[in-house]
Amino acid sequence: MNSTLLKRLFRAIQSGSGADVDVLCRKVVEDEKKAGHSRVAEELDRILSDPRKTRSFDPTPGTLSRLPTNRRDSAPLLQEVPRDQLRHYMVLPELVEQRFRRIEKEFAASSRLATHGLHPRRRILLYGPPGCGKSLGAERLAWNIGLPLLKLRFDTLLSSYFGETHTNLRKVFDAAQATPCALFLDECDTLARSRTERNDVGEATRITNALLEMLEGYRGEGLVIAATNLDSALDPALIRRFDEVLRIPLPTNQQIEGILKSTVSSVTAEKGIRWDHLSREMDGMSCSEVTQIGRNAAKHAVLEGRKVLTADDVRFALAEASERHNQVL
Repeated sequence: MNSTLLKRLFRAIQSGSGADVDVLCRKVVEDEKKAGHSRVAEELDRILSDPRKTRSFDPTPGTLSRLPTNRRDSAPLLQEVPRDQLRHYMVLPELVEQRFRRIEKEFAASSRLATHGLHPRRRILLYGPPGCGKSLGAERLAWNIGLPLLKLRFDTLLSSYFGETHTNLRKVFDAAQATPCALFLDECDTLARSRTERNDVGEATRITNALLEMLEGYRGEGLVIAATNLDSALDPALIRRFDEVLRIPLPTNQQIEGILKSTVSSVTAEKGIRWDHLSREMDGMSCSEVTQIGRNAAKHAVLEGRKVLTADDVRFALAEASERHNQVL
């Protein structure tokens, strides 16, 4: 652990910034891994991931009882995703990967930026086709930055008394302002389709306007991450509220190969598998589809009682996926 990082950690502790302390502790773990201190890194990571530690958001660790609720039935408006369930490995085009890293780097340097009157990117919009990895991107940011991921429950937000959605949305943003977290608005087009495309000009438009206002006013110490499959149907005013807008494309053949290898790594793969041939057979598939095929291929090998995974296992899983796709169509 170098002296610069040590001083940053002590400053964060002294200032009482829990988010900065968490981020810097994660950086210490990464530095120990790079230095080859595997056992120390594992022990430190285990300490940080201990579910018994006090969470900054809620004095009652591991529960949702203190998260904001709706008035109709006191159902929670947010769902916390446990840290040990966050996915954080992504295969992205280099330019997209660089922009993700820039967000993470800026957040880790929040205190240093603040001394110059600057702020990290806090409001992030991820868009792209279904299954391309938008939810994974949100989880990756929360994991790498060291923030709890709180996912907005649209079913609870919208299925409330008429006119109450605005109040519920305010509760959600007040909670995100109060405590550092990664607030995830998945499928935000549910709230934010262009006002010019609506037939109704009442409650729906008021909700969009409220979302615009709350995004504009967000000054929390965490992140607001929104995801959508759409781009043209989004209100342009909404897009302007974000500090970073990232398009996550479908994976290339080379990226499919990387995703596939990573997904089946829990079993031993037969030498000589032509991964490039297999990836070409999955051309045009989404990240989630390739991941599912990899998992099913690994399970097929295990269930067949074999010690190694073969190309036939992958093609078996691919055929299953194609059959499911045809049934849906």
